[in-house]
Amino acid sequence: MGGSSARRVSGPLASWEAAYRSWLVARGYSAPTVSDRIWQLDGLSRWVESEQLAVCELTPERLAQFEAARLAAGYSTRWARCARLPVRFLREVGVAPVPERAVDGPVEQLLAHYRGYLVCERGLAQSTIETYGRVARLFLSERAQRNGLTLEGLTAGEVSGFLARECPKRSVAGARDVVNGLRQLLRYLHVAGLISAPLRWAVPAVADLRDRSLPRGLDAATVARLLASCDRRRTIGRRDYAVLLLMVRLGLRAGEVATLSLDDLDWRGGLLLVRGKGGRYDELPLPVDAGRALVSYLRRRPKIDSRAVFLRMRAPAGPLPQSGVVHVVSRACIRAGLARVGAHRLRHTAATNMLRAGASLPEIAQVLRHSDLKTTATYAKVDRKRLRPLAMPWPGGRS
Repeated sequence: MGGSSARRVSGPLASWEAAYRSWLVARGYSAPTVSDRIWQLDGLSRWVESEQLAVCELTPERLAQFEAARLAAGYSTRWARCARLPVRFLREVGVAPVPERAVDGPVEQLLAHYRGYLVCERGLAQSTIETYGRVARLFLSERAQRNGLTLEGLTAGEVSGFLARECPKRSVAGARDVVNGLRQLLRYLHVAGLISAPLRWAVPAVADLRDRSLPRGLDAATVARLLASCDRRRTIGRRDYAVLLLMVRLGLRAGEVATLSLDDLDWRGGLLLVRGKGGRYDELPLPVDAGRALVSYLRRRPKIDSRAVFLRMRAPAGPLPQSGVVHVVSRACIRAGLARVGAHRLRHTAATNMLRAGASLPEIAQVLRHSDLKTTATYAKVDRKRLRPLAMPWPGGRS
């Protein structure tokens, strides 16, 4: 389906060919792919002309008609859906209509107001809002099916019953998400005057056994294997190497790595601005090896209109999301022949390494940006030599 870069568009969308080509190039599409995408724009333009439509009539319903016509003409599903990217471009430039998000029914309306509260009043991160939104949808939908969405009579027993049904289906982390999300929803419902009693007190905490075990950092040999797995002859290898170093050396969270901007790098001062949880901003010293890794990557970083430090390597080019940072860690484990570890294990590794190097808990808390020193105190348990004198002698054991 490909062709030369000289491919031209005919019909009512011809005037948008140059802008569409530039839009594709800016998003990192290769020359052959751009040519194919221009071919798709031409196919859409010819169909619009044959149907005697205006560009402003390219609604989702019309797009579905186009795809059905392509399937009927013998095109594969992939090529029948080829108009989706051109239509996205036409919507961005304001030519094609943007479909309105359906907010039908009381549950969807309440969820829309709840999301607005989480954004405007609480200022939460998008990933947190999505997690809370999923729990809210589950609870409200179940409530609507059982009793209709009449919240005035909501009781603590109904809250407990929901948790009793949902939490056993999940891991400890998943149950904790449900509990936290439900607690936030009940807080909103009370603030908004939809329930009379502050029922968030009826939501118990999930039994947390994390503090009964030692934080699991990676040993030096494992870290070396992860870093060595990055092929720094390639741009993606340089990017992954820099990502891993920042997480191992500074204990950055995956979300903090994803939100790093070119404006956050103070090369003269050797500092890095970290945008942490709850809108918190902290400056950290940039280690020399991490700084060199960043420079090596930035020299090969794709030239696109984005201030994000880390970018996706596959088109459409753009900022590397938090999930992409997590995948960087997972892929490094696979390449190194190691069991997969979560991105947060690298944060544990940074903390345990600092402790073994003689750093105090307040110093570690400052680097990890903990608001409560009790959180950092967890890492004191990894120093077995310091803990051994505190152990009580075993009854009947050797003296």
